[in-house]
Amino acid sequence: MSTSSLSGSVSGSHTSPAVSRVRHGLAPWARIAGLALCSLLTLGPVIWTVSTSLRTPAESFDLPPKIFPADPTVDAYRGVFDQIDVWLYALNSTLVTALIAVGQMITAGLAGYAFARLEFRFKKPLFALVLATMMVPLQVTIVPVFLELRAMGLTDTLLGLIVPAFPTAFGTFLMRQYFLGMPKDLGEAAMIDGAGPWRVFRSVYAPLAAPGLAIVGVLAFNYHWNEFFRPLILETSTENLTLPLGLVSLQGNLGTGSISVVLAGVVLSMIPAVVVFVVGQRPLREGITSAGVNR
Repeated sequence: MSTSSLSGSVSGSHTSPAVSRVRHGLAPWARIAGLALCSLLTLGPVIWTVSTSLRTPAESFDLPPKIFPADPTVDAYRGVFDQIDVWLYALNSTLVTALIAVGQMITAGLAGYAFARLEFRFKKPLFALVLATMMVPLQVTIVPVFLELRAMGLTDTLLGLIVPAFPTAFGTFLMRQYFLGMPKDLGEAAMIDGAGPWRVFRSVYAPLAAPGLAIVGVLAFNYHWNEFFRPLILETSTENLTLPLGLVSLQGNLGTGSISVVLAGVVLSMIPAVVVFVVGQRPLREGITSAGVNR
């Protein structure tokens, strides 16, 4: 092989340092630009909601609309407390959502452990049936659920909202996968020491599954805090309304209410969900990262 061909092959196989620096320099900026665009698309509606809640009713109809209010005011927030009983609706939502979250953590933990670690007849068909319920829309099951609750006298009660929401197919699936990722040796060692299935679950696996249970609880809280359809069907008394239903009355007759007041109510309703998400960020992160533990 000639010297010229050899040098050509060597120069072709190695990229110059300048080109390499350009390639490595563009990649982080491209990722940052992509993340910034996604953040803007995600936070844009939230920023607009907060901005509009600080406008006067007349300014909220300005054309072209402005991103930031010219004369910010909190009168819309005072209007929310004047028009509806925010504290009562928030208390109802907190009670319903917190109990549902705790109930789903308990049922998902027990069911997930049973499907992951216990052996019983028809385990696989039953688990497939549980997963199949995820494909059934809520609108399909709301009528039989309403009839059952009415027969038990639980319609128009907060308990009627709480109890039917305890079973969770997604939570069961999540916790089953979580328990399957834990070492079997821990449970076998406890059984050798004389521990039964309940003791093994309570003392060995349940503490290790705390991050996974936190995921179930945070997701359940955020979902049911904003739930609208079930309370709309099951609740009729004003004192039993949850916060999303109470905010509807801010629209006024035929939607003639102030947009600023409505969006101020929306901002107030977002605060508890944001707080729960911020507080639960660490358990969520730990649960996702520890889900890959080898068996």
